[in-house]
Amino acid sequence: MKRLKNVMVIAIALFGFNQMNAQNPNAKITNTLVVEASADDVWEVLRELDNIDELSSLVAKVEYTGNKAVGGTRVCTSPDGQGKFKESIVAFDDAGRTYTYAVVEGVPAAGMVNNFKVVDLGYKKSMIVWTSTYEKFMKNPQMNEEQFNGFLNTASKEMMANAAKMASK
Repeated sequence: MKRLKNVMVIAIALFGFNQMNAQNPNAKITNTLVVEASADDVWEVLRELDNIDELSSLVAKVEYTGNKAVGGTRVCTSPDGQGKFKESIVAFDDAGRTYTYAVVEGVPAAGMVNNFKVVDLGYKKSMIVWTSTYEKFMKNPQMNEEQFNGFLNTASKEMMANAAKMASK
């Protein structure tokens, strides 16, 4: 019984450690989703980098250039063809199941950086963690900062849910 208790304490410590590493305390927005699929299966969907149009109804077309890793860029076009935003992959780690991208054009926020991370929860379960930070919201006639953050929340939750569905197939 004592041995089982020690194993549980170690498991909790390791799980807690993974959770801490999954969070960004400086993020403006953090969303998580527990997925009924292995971390490897979820990561296979998210690591593609050029499939955002399959994950988000807000993106109709993705033009990806460069390596599928650091230095790659993607231009995402809205369904009406009017909105575009450009992103640059600034960090990519297959072993850690994470990537970070900077939104360099097309959003009303300066210094915007987003991150996807897939955390292995064991027993064919995982968790997607999406964080977003930005240095400054830029005033504009289309939306205020609260509306922009609402947009980010909605968009990230939809992408995570769709990635979960794709990984669970």
